[in-house]
Amino acid sequence: MASKDYLPRQDNALLVWASNFVTSLKKISTQIQFPDDLCDHLETLSADFGQKLQLAEAPDTRTKAAVQRKNDARKILERTLRQSIREYLAHNHFLTNPQRENLQLPIYKTTRTHAPIADTYPHIQIDSGTIRRLIIYFHDQSPHKSKAKPAGQHGVEIRWMISDVPIVNLEELKNSSICTKPPFMLEFKEHDRGKLVYFCLRWENTRGEKGPWSELETAFIP
Repeated sequence: MASKDYLPRQDNALLVWASNFVTSLKKISTQIQFPDDLCDHLETLSADFGQKLQLAEAPDTRTKAAVQRKNDARKILERTLRQSIREYLAHNHFLTNPQRENLQLPIYKTTRTHAPIADTYPHIQIDSGTIRRLIIYFHDQSPHKSKAKPAGQHGVEIRWMISDVPIVNLEELKNSSICTKPPFMLEFKEHDRGKLVYFCLRWENTRGEKGPWSELETAFIP
């Protein structure tokens, strides 16, 4: 469902919303396979909230206890509405968009937001202060040196390999990993200390599309 809350905050507005919801729901409950007993239960909770709201608002019956009973009835009604909608309506393929509008529920988005393909590569920093470990930090190449990823990017793809001979082609890098939150950590064995690691990074968006590779970087295993 949409992130904006569909239940009104004002008590009277919620009562009107709930009453209209139940009335509309009863007309299509069989068609959309919504349980009749749950529909009746929602109607009962709505009526109970309405009665307690009336007592809490009337000058001659408005007491602290009456207001508390109204608040308790609202919590039960609201909780049951949310649970019922989440379980039976949120992903109900029998329910059409016009029916959702009639029930005063949000409409699903039918198109995906376009995730741009990065046109830059990550800026890289290496921390080799711990033995047998390289920590790779990466961030956007923005002028503000923001630690955030570029818009629409899920993370980075990292290719790396230990090599005793110079590597000039990134296709030679045999190891590949995805990191969605910096830093990326590489752990090594004791016998790897002093060896040279080659690696490069590129952004990957939320649809798995890749940006350009960074230049080949190197670091000695501490």
